[in-house]
Amino acid sequence: MPAPSRLTIAILAAGLALTAPAAFAADYPERPVRILVSFPPGGSSDLVARLLAEKLSGELGQQFVVENKPGAAGTVAATELKNAENDGYTLMLSNLTPFSVAPTRFPDTPYDPVKDFSHIAYIGAVHLGMFVSPELGTPDMTAFTEKAKAEPGTLDYGSSGVGSWGHVFAVAFENTAGVELSHIPYKGSGPMRLDFRAGVIPVMFDAVPQNLPNVAEGSAIPLAVSATERLDTLPDTPTFTELGYDIVAENWLGISGPAGIDAEIVGTLQDAVATALQSGDVIEQFETWGIVRKDMPGEAFSDYVAASAESWAPLVKQAK
Repeated sequence: MPAPSRLTIAILAAGLALTAPAAFAADYPERPVRILVSFPPGGSSDLVARLLAEKLSGELGQQFVVENKPGAAGTVAATELKNAENDGYTLMLSNLTPFSVAPTRFPDTPYDPVKDFSHIAYIGAVHLGMFVSPELGTPDMTAFTEKAKAEPGTLDYGSSGVGSWGHVFAVAFENTAGVELSHIPYKGSGPMRLDFRAGVIPVMFDAVPQNLPNVAEGSAIPLAVSATERLDTLPDTPTFTELGYDIVAENWLGISGPAGIDAEIVGTLQDAVATALQSGDVIEQFETWGIVRKDMPGEAFSDYVAASAESWAPLVKQAK
């Protein structure tokens, strides 16, 4: 039998090269997958990431492991994601702060929030609340603003970090309400809530879901929420717009990876996330946490991220 020619060998090699990525993608995942979270344990991003990790592990037969990478308004995690191999084994529970706020807040942010990532699946959004301690003696926004104007710069408020959505929103509130507060930044919302409960700070701007137990037990009073309409989880709490402050914000959550992930891997992840979000226990948990879902096709998620960054840019600049 004659030996294959050089041309035949070259053709076979080319064919193998073309089929190898598809075969690799079809076997995904073959080892554990990391999900980076840009804040410490206990925040809304962390809770959602751990719930999804459990569901994706069951759906795809490999462990999805949450790794908390807090710091620099989420840019530590996002930078690590950008620099990771685009093989689908490093993902991130993407959110507003590192992708919509940080690029304007930090001009030297080492990534483009759209071009440097594969934005795979939109998950939902949580809204911000302004919470005060009962000891402050301000049961509603009118009482709070009167006290803040009478004592400018003396009321401390917490946020989950410099340049975080809570910080930016708080500055927008200060400017709109004509009050001056004192900012105490934390490395995540978990440590901030601990200090709030301990009486270290009397005010905080934080995601609504994780503060519902505090509201229920009476240790936190919600003065307003950042949604366009009242939330089902806090039906008696007005929106900022109801109170005359034209400021709205939502912290979106999604699954993202480095740019250039194979389309078949992206499709596998999108299908698995969609299945997870349709399960009854996830729906029930999201309702408990106050996470608002809406349908968003995978290809529209990148456009959403771009639009979010554009809409937050003037608020971030206003906050200086």
